[in-house]
Amino acid sequence: MAASIFASAWDPSEWLQGPDANGLTWLDRTWSGMFEGRNQLVTLTVISFVVHEAVYFGRMIPFMIADHIPALQKYKIQEDKHISNEQWWKCLRGVLFGHYLIELPMMLGFHPAAQMLGMKVAETPLPSWPAILAQSFLFMVIEDAYHYWAHRIIHEYPKAYKFIHKQHHEFAAPVGLAAEYASPYEIVILAIGTFLGPMLYAAAGFEFHVFTMLFWSIVRTMQAIDAHSGYDFPWSLHHWIPFWSGADHHDFHHQNFIGNYATSFRFWDWAMDTEGSYRIVRARQALARAEKEAALKKADSKSALISKKKN
Repeated sequence: MAASIFASAWDPSEWLQGPDANGLTWLDRTWSGMFEGRNQLVTLTVISFVVHEAVYFGRMIPFMIADHIPALQKYKIQEDKHISNEQWWKCLRGVLFGHYLIELPMMLGFHPAAQMLGMKVAETPLPSWPAILAQSFLFMVIEDAYHYWAHRIIHEYPKAYKFIHKQHHEFAAPVGLAAEYASPYEIVILAIGTFLGPMLYAAAGFEFHVFTMLFWSIVRTMQAIDAHSGYDFPWSLHHWIPFWSGADHHDFHHQNFIGNYATSFRFWDWAMDTEGSYRIVRARQALARAEKEAALKKADSKSALISKKKN
C-alpha cells in the first residue's frame, strides 16, 4: 500500500521541471498524484505514518553513529553516561509500540477532524513556503506553551508523574531514540500539543492545508529528537538563537527531573523562573572548565620552559 502510494507519484524526470501550464509545481503534482483514485483517509494516514517513521529514525541514526565516534564524545553532554544494549532494545520496543498502537490510530482520526474543520487535503496548489513556515512557527509557539504547562503540572503531582511521565524519565541521560519513549497517556497528551495549533487555526476560519500539518509534524519530530540527542555541538541552534532550548537545556531536565519544562523555547522557563538551577550549574561548569584549561596551559608552558633550559 505505502509503496504504491509513493511510487505512483514519484517521477524523477519531473524533479527539475518548472510549473506546468496550470502553474502546478512538481511538489503540487506529486501531492495530488498520491491521492488520485485513492481513499483520502487511508492515503493521508499512510503518508503521515511513513513520513513520521522516516524522519524519526532518520534523524535519530546520526546521533547513534556519533556514540561510536571518539572525536565527537567531547560534545556529549553527560560524557560518562551510555545506555546498554538491553536498554536500547527496550527503548526501541517501547517506541514502536507507541508508534503503531497509539500514534497510528491518532493519525487515522486526523482526516475526519480535518474534514470537519474544512482543511484542504488533496487540493493543489499547495500553500506557499512563506505561509507554511509562518504557520509552523505559530504552531511551535502554541505547542511550546501547552507543553510547558502540561509537563510542569505532571511533574508537580506525584501520582500524575508516576502513571504518565515516569517511563520517559527512565533515561536520565537521554538519547535520540528515547524522544517518544513514553507511556500511552503521555503520548496522547503531548500529541494534543502538536495538533492543537492547526486545529485552532482551522477552527478560527483560516484557510489551512494538511500539507502544512505534515511539514509542522516533521519540524516537531526533528526538534524532539535533537532535544533528546544528548549532544551539544558548536553548531547547535541554541548557540545562535539564545531563546532556543535545545539538547543542553532538556538534558539538564532529564538529569535533575525538575525545571526546564519547555520544548522549543526558553520564554516560559524564564518567565516562571523554572530554570534558575540550570543557569547556576552551567555557569559553575563553565568556570571549572576554564580553570582546568588555564591550569593545563600553565603546566604546558612550564614543561616547555624546563625543556628549553635543559637544551
